[in-house]
Amino acid sequence: MDFAVSIINLVKYLKEKRESIISNQIGRSGTSIGANIREAQYAHGKADFIAKLQIALKEANETGYWLELLFKTNYISEEEYKVLDSACTSIRVMLISSINTAKENAK
Repeated sequence: MDFAVSIINLVKYLKEKRESIISNQIGRSGTSIGANIREAQYAHGKADFIAKLQIALKEANETGYWLELLFKTNYISEEEYKVLDSACTSIRVMLISSINTAKENAK
């Protein structure tokens, strides 16, 4: 949830700068991560749980791409990039670990 709030605040800032292409993309992918994790909590079984976490992982990876692009096009500072990218990377690491654990437990 905290990461999604950070992404929404970033989108607000980007919209003020009249940037709409990347802001729309990162807004969708960055807020989708938490939504898919929340959906996984009420999955219809282990396979559905894993599938939802895998979708969240894909969205986190996409969000990392948009963050890097924003940094390389000077929309965000290096410091902003490092903070957001570090949070995004931490989420990806947790998701990978959770997916691997769920797959092991499914065997």
